[in-house]
Amino acid sequence: MKHDVFPLAIEEEAAVSSALYRDGMARLGGGVTIVTTDGPAGRVGFTATAVCSVTDKSPTLIVCINQSSSAFRAVTTNGVLAVNVLTAEQQPLADLFGGKTPMDQRFAAAAWTQGETAAPLLPDASASFECRITGHAEQGSHHVLFCSVVAVHMAEQFSGLVYFARRYHALAGT
Repeated sequence: MKHDVFPLAIEEEAAVSSALYRDGMARLGGGVTIVTTDGPAGRVGFTATAVCSVTDKSPTLIVCINQSSSAFRAVTTNGVLAVNVLTAEQQPLADLFGGKTPMDQRFAAAAWTQGETAAPLLPDASASFECRITGHAEQGSHHVLFCSVVAVHMAEQFSGLVYFARRYHALAGT
């Protein structure tokens, strides 16, 4: 039996405004992470909620990054990254890595370690995923990075941090 393949979408003008879309998306809570990389293109990091699991068969996740981001070139050139899932207590780091603070000042605000990819890891993060970028897709202003997970590090004690309705919210953990 032959299956139809999704037809290529023809780019059309959006049916809703960007403002309305952003207001609706503010009602979709997301886990708060700091995505980091280090390598020939330098050490950078940024706060992200656009991170999602793809599959556990060949563990893969996606990270969405704006092409105009100051971190974009380093992340895509280095080809490795770490997704550090923040605890409620790490909200100040989320603010710091989400702003215009120089990279050296961002990284000076916490202790970092390195795993097998050399991407900076927050040792007290709820979880950290070390990844190699294995593919990407461009959509509008962003790239969707497909990231093969090569290592996972988890804290024994943890809490959660989500972003919902344009504010941070703490979640109880263990």
